Amino acid sequence: MDTVKATIDVIIPVYRPGKRFARLLAMLERQTHPVNRIIVMKTERGGWNEASYRQIPNLEIHYLSKAEFDHGATRNRGASCSEADIIIFMTDDAVPQDNALAERLAAAFDRKGPGGETVAAVYARQLPAGDCRAIERYTRNYNYPDKSRIKTMNDLPELGIKTYFASNVCCAYRRDVFEKQGGFIDRTIFNEDMLYMAKVMKAGYAVAYEADAKVIHSHNMTFAQQFRRNFDLAVSQADHPEVFAGVPSEGEGIRMVKQTAGWLLRTGRGWLLPALVAGSGIKFLGYRLGKMYRHLPERVVLRCTANPDYWTGGR
Repeated sequence: MDTVKATIDVIIPVYRPGKRFARLLAMLERQTHPVNRIIVMKTERGGWNEASYRQIPNLEIHYLSKAEFDHGATRNRGASCSEADIIIFMTDDAVPQDNALAERLAAAFDRKGPGGETVAAVYARQLPAGDCRAIERYTRNYNYPDKSRIKTMNDLPELGIKTYFASNVCCAYRRDVFEKQGGFIDRTIFNEDMLYMAKVMKAGYAVAYEADAKVIHSHNMTFAQQFRRNFDLAVSQADHPEVFAGVPSEGEGIRMVKQTAGWLLRTGRGWLLPALVAGSGIKFLGYRLGKMYRHLPERVVLRCTANPDYWTGGR
C-alpha cells in the first residue's frame, strides 16, 4: 500500500455529541492527508442538530436504533460503507491536536514489526484536555507515552495484557486486513479494539502505537462511572478467555497505581493520595464483580454495567 496516496475514511459512532464533536469535524477538514469521507453512525435521530453539519461536503450520516448499537457491530457496519485503503475509527469527543493526525497514522503503516510483520492497525496518542484532573492527566501519559512502539505476539512476556492494548478513540486500520480478519466481534459489551488486536497479532500481524499522532481526549469520571467502566471491561475479558486467560490485568493496574502515587508525591500532590486509593479500590471492585458476572443476579448486573442495553437487547 502506498500510504502517501492511500485513501482514508473516518468512522465515528455518535449518540449525543457535545461541543468537541464540532471541533473534531473541523480538524478533520484541515488534515494534510485529506480525509475522503467522514462516516457518522448515529444512534437515534434526536439529540443533535443535523442541519448544523450539512456544510461539511464529505460527511455522511447513517442512523441506527439504540437497540441496534453495539461496540463491534456498529463499527463493522460503518466499515462496510467504506472503500478506502485506511479506515480510522474515532469517538465523537476526540479532537486531533493538529492537522497531521491522518498523515502520521497513515505513515506508520510503512513500518514493520521486528520480524518483518505487516502493521495491521495504528493507534494514536491521547493527550489530556485542559480541564483534566491531575490523576487522570498522569494516567493518560502512562498509557500513552511519548515514544512510539510496534507490538507483536513476541511482546507478550514483557508487556502482558498491554500487548493487546489499543483504543478506538483514535485508531487506524488497513481495510484489506480488517476485512480478511472479519473485523470486530459483532456482539461485545466493550473492548472490541483489544479483541481485534489479539486476533490479528495471533495471525502474524503487528500493531503500532504512533506517539506523534495526537488527539485531545480525557474524562473526569466519577467513582460510579469508573466502577461501571471496569465492570464492563472485566465482562469482556470473562467472555473471551481465548484471549485473556493466562494474561492477568491486575499486575498492570497495580503497577500504574504505584507509579501514579510516586508521581503525586514527587510533584507535591500528596493530598490526592486518598482519592487515588479510593478510585483504585472502586475500579478493582468493579473489575472483580465483572469477572464473576455469571454468578450475579441480573438485577445486580444491570446496576453495575454502563451498558444496560447490551443485557436487555437479546444477548
